[in-house]
Amino acid sequence: MIFIAEIGMNHNGNFGLLHEMIRRAKEAGADIAKFQLGWRWGEGEINQITPEIIEQIQRIADFYEIEPMFSIIVPDAWEMIKPFKFSRYKIASRTVKDYPGLAREIAGTGKQTFVSLGMWEEKYLPLGSEMPNVDYLFCKSIYPTAPWEMTDLPKDFAKSYYSGYSDHTVGIETALISIARGAKIIEKHFTLDKSDTSIRDHALSATPDEFAQLVLLGRGIGKRIDLGV
Repeated sequence: MIFIAEIGMNHNGNFGLLHEMIRRAKEAGADIAKFQLGWRWGEGEINQITPEIIEQIQRIADFYEIEPMFSIIVPDAWEMIKPFKFSRYKIASRTVKDYPGLAREIAGTGKQTFVSLGMWEEKYLPLGSEMPNVDYLFCKSIYPTAPWEMTDLPKDFAKSYYSGYSDHTVGIETALISIARGAKIIEKHFTLDKSDTSIRDHALSATPDEFAQLVLLGRGIGKRIDLGV
């Protein structure tokens, strides 16, 4: 079971907050602290991540013994992050749709690659089903996603082509339902303040306490499934 704390842009452009957010993600039980590279990253924008900030994230994450990971959104972001040699990558659903060649290049590294399919409307898989390093995540690109918009959540992940679930709903219930249905990878947005209105992601994110509850209950459910309960 892998739990990804999607910090994303919930730092609100205050990169001094990264240390605290990574620390709290680790305390909440996350395996991975994830960020976005190549989205709203222009001069003066909220997510203007530079190589120096990537190095800072890597150093903080190493200190707290949590794995850092990035969603690679555009080709220039991929060129920026290549020298850092991360263990895994995420491909956002908008990247699958807008830059299919980039998605194939990232997956072609052979490193584990998580691929969200929230904006993918085709009946075939964008990278096929034969790449052992690619894990597809069920996702709804609606922010936030309402419970009644989740009726197509896989009933049994083991019988689908999804390895896990990237959650945009309010609360942790849908993520727990996904685990009960066999999801092995859970990505959930992570915030220190859900009332923050700087960007929409805060409202659908989990606080450290909520994320810790998700991890505790989720791992317990996963163990019971493994035991055949």
